[in-house]
Amino acid sequence: MRTLIHLFEDCVDKYTDNVFLLEKRNNKYKGSTFKEIQEKVHQFGAGLIALGVQKGDRIALLSEGRNDWVISELGIFFAGAVDVPLSVKLTEPAELKFRLEHSGSRFLIASKSQAKKIVSIKNALTCLEKIILLDPQDNYLDFEVSFAEIIKQGKEFLKVKPEVFSERWQSVGEDDYANICYTSGTTADPKGIILSHRNYSANIEQSLSLFSIPPYWTTLLILPWDHAFAHTCGIYTLMSCGASMASVHVGETPMETLKNIPVNIKENRPYLLMSVPALAKNFKKNIEKGIRDKGKVAEQLFNFALKVAYLHNGNGWNRGKGLRFLLKPVLLLFDRILFRKVREGFGGNLVYFIGGGALLDIDLQRFFYAIGIPMYQGYGLTEASPVISANNPDKHKLGSSGTLVKNMKLKICDADGNELPLGDKGEIVIQGDNVMMGYWANQEATQETIKDGWLYTGDLGYMDKDGFLYVLGRFKSLLIADDGEKYSPESIEEALVQHSKYIEQCMLYNNQSPYTSALIYPNIPAIKGWLAGRGIDDDEEIPREVTKLIESQIDQFLAGGKFEDSFPHRWLPATFAIIEEGFTEDNHLLNSTLKMVRPKINERFKEKLGFMYTPQGKNIFNDLNVKTLKGLLK
Repeated sequence: MRTLIHLFEDCVDKYTDNVFLLEKRNNKYKGSTFKEIQEKVHQFGAGLIALGVQKGDRIALLSEGRNDWVISELGIFFAGAVDVPLSVKLTEPAELKFRLEHSGSRFLIASKSQAKKIVSIKNALTCLEKIILLDPQDNYLDFEVSFAEIIKQGKEFLKVKPEVFSERWQSVGEDDYANICYTSGTTADPKGIILSHRNYSANIEQSLSLFSIPPYWTTLLILPWDHAFAHTCGIYTLMSCGASMASVHVGETPMETLKNIPVNIKENRPYLLMSVPALAKNFKKNIEKGIRDKGKVAEQLFNFALKVAYLHNGNGWNRGKGLRFLLKPVLLLFDRILFRKVREGFGGNLVYFIGGGALLDIDLQRFFYAIGIPMYQGYGLTEASPVISANNPDKHKLGSSGTLVKNMKLKICDADGNELPLGDKGEIVIQGDNVMMGYWANQEATQETIKDGWLYTGDLGYMDKDGFLYVLGRFKSLLIADDGEKYSPESIEEALVQHSKYIEQCMLYNNQSPYTSALIYPNIPAIKGWLAGRGIDDDEEIPREVTKLIESQIDQFLAGGKFEDSFPHRWLPATFAIIEEGFTEDNHLLNSTLKMVRPKINERFKEKLGFMYTPQGKNIFNDLNVKTLKGLLK
């Protein structure tokens, strides 16, 4: 029986006294062993049964990473229920309400800071019965109960009805649902990805076919724990190896928590870290600042050392080969006098990073590889539990997403689903036990994504002759933010056009950036009518007034606007570029069904897209927009 419950029980037997979870209390990290965590898990699971939890019930979990996160999820499993892990980044009531209602969650487990988000909308939630608060408080509302109280009830239940608890958890099978993980798309259409116990256990086995993790290793799990990447590769893969996992010390504010990360890294001295591009960029920036602070000579020496390392390392696959071997003595010298000191900033034990989420820029990969803590890029998606491929110490090629995990099939297909020859670019399609069960209460989306047992990822890529997978972007239209979150732009684009007579066409863009931008083709006749109605005829004033008009159309979807609750605000464009021509079939920017051909639009307006991520381009009143509007309104 390959469930997460059985995996946990086996790990407790095998690694009884190993430290499993580390948490900072009273200004010091304290470890809890596998046996100690098992006791709490059993008590909490039994407490849930005492509360009335039935097999198959959905229980949402909304909290920052901490010991009680793992105890809560495992307790949910032992009660035979399904965990609905929610992102702490969800801030808007509509986002939370949709997920809780759509999943039919009867209970919610939440930390003190996150519970505040739910209390204000509790009356609008038809399914939610109680909120279980992880943190003690002086007063409880009638629908609130403390985590400690559930533990207390669980202890009593285990004394009185141990056989009921045993029967419940042993009734859970491989195909029973473990999680419903919601995509971070717009609130109009987030999908609940159903992952079974076997999906997870299969992906743990697959991940360990690429990486070996000794029991003495520790990691600091920096990423949000609800993420599939952190969930599988962090919590459960480390657990299965008997290794330890520390949580970031949560501050009073998100910024304070962020500042705790480098401190917590030094305190825990991890052997392994998991990262996404946004974190990797931040680490690199801090390293470079530290070098600059040491003076000009140190900075020049460091940059020269990097160049030597880049030449010697190549793409990793050809590291030290050919004449590159001549650079090895020089590189070893620089490692001893420079790079080793940089690594001490990560505690001194760090062997490598695993990079997930969005594709990591190759320059970042070269940088971390050079300083001796390579960031091995992987690829996956929640629908695949999530790992599909990864680079690893034994086999890696910078710029690629690595080699495939074992016991999984992959093919590259064209738009009609036909398999393409090796080296051709197309949609990445996979099959294996790690493929999700489907989307919760969304059969149509399930049938579009899983066909004959194959998962159509929507990602564009190809396999090279050495067995490395290259992921090039979206085969379809999902965009990727800088933290690896993927979201669908269509609903926002359609709404902007539908609710504004001044916007003819719109395409959102984000390729691992901190904000989303938009290409906008204005409705020229409508704008000319608007200008005439206001008597605006000054050639210098017109572009500014039209730009303000278009901005006001986007602002309708922000706080205080007419459509403010339509979409999560973080996905709305923070800037836009006016384009000189619209998307048509004639210019091949629309296909035969009049849908945008995004790769061609991206290529056609490449300069404008790049410009929007400069300080000048983020300002919507920039010279390019002025010039384009003058040309359109002649």
